[in-house]
Amino acid sequence: MSIIDWLIVIIPVGFIMYMAYYVRRFITGVSDFLVCGRVCRRFVISTANMANALGLITLIAYIEVHYKTGFALTFWNSITFPLGLGMSLFGYCFYRFRETRVMSIGQLLEMRYNRPLRIFASFLRSIAEMMANIIMPAIAARFFIAYLDLPQKVSLFGLEIPTFMIIVLVLLTLAIAIIYMGGMLAINVTDTIQGIICFPVITIFVIYFLVKLSWPNEIAQVLVDRVPGESFINPYDISKLRDFNLFMLLTSIMSLVLNALAGYTGNSNSSISAHESKMASVIATWRGAFTFIFFIIFALAIITIMNHVNFAKEAKDIRVSISENIAEELIPNITEREKFMNVIKAIPASTHVVGKGTPMSQEQNADTVYFETAQKYFGTDGSGSSKTQQYKTLFGQLMLPAVMRHILPVGLSGLFCLMIVIFIISTDDSRIYSACSTLVQDCVVPFYKNGQLSPQAHIRWIRGIAIFIGIFFFCGSFFMSQIDYINMFVQIMYGMWMGGCGPMLLFGIYSRFGTTAGAWASLLSGMFVSFCGIFLQRGWAKTIYPWLEENGMVEAVGNFLETVSGPFNPYIVWEMNRLKCPINAYEFFFMSMVVSLAVYWIVSAITFRKPFNLDRMLHRGIYSVEGEKKKAEKITIKTIWGKLIGFTPEHTRGDRILVVSVFCYTFVYKFFLAFICVVIWNAISPWPLKWWGNYFLIVSLVIPGIAAAFSTVWFSIGSTIDLRRLFEALRNRVANPLDNGMVDGEVAISEKQKFEELEKEKTDK
Repeated sequence: MSIIDWLIVIIPVGFIMYMAYYVRRFITGVSDFLVCGRVCRRFVISTANMANALGLITLIAYIEVHYKTGFALTFWNSITFPLGLGMSLFGYCFYRFRETRVMSIGQLLEMRYNRPLRIFASFLRSIAEMMANIIMPAIAARFFIAYLDLPQKVSLFGLEIPTFMIIVLVLLTLAIAIIYMGGMLAINVTDTIQGIICFPVITIFVIYFLVKLSWPNEIAQVLVDRVPGESFINPYDISKLRDFNLFMLLTSIMSLVLNALAGYTGNSNSSISAHESKMASVIATWRGAFTFIFFIIFALAIITIMNHVNFAKEAKDIRVSISENIAEELIPNITEREKFMNVIKAIPASTHVVGKGTPMSQEQNADTVYFETAQKYFGTDGSGSSKTQQYKTLFGQLMLPAVMRHILPVGLSGLFCLMIVIFIISTDDSRIYSACSTLVQDCVVPFYKNGQLSPQAHIRWIRGIAIFIGIFFFCGSFFMSQIDYINMFVQIMYGMWMGGCGPMLLFGIYSRFGTTAGAWASLLSGMFVSFCGIFLQRGWAKTIYPWLEENGMVEAVGNFLETVSGPFNPYIVWEMNRLKCPINAYEFFFMSMVVSLAVYWIVSAITFRKPFNLDRMLHRGIYSVEGEKKKAEKITIKTIWGKLIGFTPEHTRGDRILVVSVFCYTFVYKFFLAFICVVIWNAISPWPLKWWGNYFLIVSLVIPGIAAAFSTVWFSIGSTIDLRRLFEALRNRVANPLDNGMVDGEVAISEKQKFEELEKEKTDK
C-alpha cells in the first residue's frame, strides 16, 4: 500500500482509540463499566451491533458459504421474515430480559434457578465462546499477511519473529486496550463510531464493484453456470447442495426461536428502557439492508473474478498466491515447499466458457484441480488427509485478501484495509469482553458476599480476565488448526453452550413451571451431544477414519449411516468421506437442541413443586420500577390492530410510523410480494433461469441498495445525536454502588430492600 493508504488507516484508528480513552472519565461505578449505565438509545445500540456483526470472520464465512452454494437458498430465508419481524415488534425475549434489569445471563439464571447453575452455565458459555472465537486472530493475521504481501518472518533485534505472531499481538492489544479503558461503555462508543465510518466506506465499495463488473456479461453468466441440482439463483433447483441447504435453514429457524437469549451480554441490557431496546431491534431491519448488500457485493465480486473467463489470468495468479501462503504454513521444509509450488504453478489457467462444456459444480470447478494436486502431494494417510483438509479450508479463507490485493487501486486499498481493521477491532473487543464479563460476573462475583467486593476491585477483575483471555487467544492461534468452514467450526464449538441453554433461558423468562433440575438436565444433555460432535469432527481425518479403515469397518459404518439418513435425503446425506465427518455441525446442533428441549420439559414436569414468582423478576405488578410502569390502554379495533404489529402505549407517533414502515417493508414487500407471490407464480408456471437472474438483481441488489443509501444518511445522523445524548446522560448520572450483578434470595441486592418493602405494603393492605 502507498503512504496515502496507510494514512487512511492510521488516522481513523487513532481517533477510535482516543475515544476509548476519553470515555474513562464517565466510569463512576460498575454499572457504567458493564452496561453503560443503562443510558444508551436506539441508534447507538443498533449501530454498535452492526459494527459487531460486520466482522472479518463474518465476511469471510459468508464468502465461504456462497462461493460454494450461491444465493438460491436466500430465497427460502424469506420464510423467516414474519418470524423475525414478529420477534422484533413484540420484543421477543429481549424485552423481558431488559425488564429483569440484570447485568448478565448468569445473574438471570441465579434469580430464576440457583447459584450453582449460574456458575457452571456461565463457565461453560465462556469456554464455548472462547473456543469458537479462538480462530479470529489467526484468520486476521493470515488475512493481513496475504493482503499486504508480508513475509512470514521478520528480523527484530537479531531474532527471526513470525509475522503471524506480531499481527495477532497488535490486534489483540488494540481490542483489550478498549476493554481495559472503559469496558462496555468504551466498546459501545467506539463501535458506534466505527459503524458511522463504515457507512460511507462500504457504500464506496458497492459502487466500485457495480461499475467494475458487468451484470449481464460477467456476474449473471457465472451465476447461471451450474449443474442441475446446484443452482446459484434458482431456489427450486438446489436438491444436491450439501452442508448449507434447507436443513441448515430449518436448524437456524429452530435456533432463532429457542436460543434468542443465548448470546446476550451487557450491550443487550445497556438501553435506557426496555422500549428503547425494542426500537433498536426494529430499526435494525433498515440497517440490515445495508449489511445485506455489503456481504452480497463482495461475494459476487469474488465468485465472478475467480470463475469468469475474462479474469482467467488474474484468477490463476490469485490461486498461486493463495497456495504460496498456505504452503509456507503447512510445509516447513523449503525444498519440499518449492517442489509443491512448482506443481501448483504448472496448472494452466482455466479456459472454461459459460455455455461451452460441462457447467461448474461443487465437485468439478476451477478450484478442483488445485485440491486434487494438494491431496496427491500430501497423500491419503491420516496426516496427509488432515493437511489436505486444512489446505482446502485455508484456500477459501484467503480468497478475499488475495482478490482484493490484485484488483484494488490506490486509495481503495487503504479504505479496504481500514474497513477490515475496524471489523477486527469491533468483533475482537466485543467477543473478548463477552467471555471475560461472563467469567467475572457469574463465576467470580457469586463467591463474594454483599459489601466484600468494591467497585474498583470488581473492575480490576474484569480487566485482568480480559488480559488472560487475550493471552489464551494469542496462544490458541498457533495451536488450533481449522479443518472445516468457519460457520461449521463456530457452530460445533459454540454448540457446547447453545445446544442445551435454549430451553432453560426461554422458559426461564416465559414460564413459571420450569425447575432447576430441568435446567440442569437441559444444559448437560445438549453439552454432551455437542462434545460427541466435536470429538468426531476434530479426529475424523487424522484418527477415526484411518482406524475404521485399518479394522475393515468403513463399508459397514458407511452402510449404517446411509440407512439412517436415507429417509431424509437429499437434505441429510451421511456418506463416508476420508476428509470430513459424514455428520456436519448443523446436524449435531439440531440433535442437541431437540434432546435438550425434550429433557427440560420431562424433568421439569417430574420435579415441579410450586410456580415461580415471575412478576418479581420482571418488575411487574407491585414490583414495577418507578418510571417504567406500563400505562393502561382501552381495547378497541385500533388497539387490536396496533397489538398485531407490536404497538404498546410506550410508542410515540414517530415510533408508530417507524414500526409501520418496517412492517410494510418486511412483511408486505419482502415476504408477501417478493416471496409468497413468487412461490404461487412458480407453482402455476415455473420461471426460466433468466427470470431468476433478473429477480436476484432487483431483490438482492437494486432495492436493498436504495434502502442502504437511505440508511447511510439516517443512521449516521441518528448515531451522532444519540452519542451526544449518551455523554450528557452519563455526566448527570449517579451510580448505585449496589448495582453490580450480585443476587440474594432470587433478587438483585440493589433491589432487595425495595422489594421487601413493596411486598410488606401489599401484605398490610
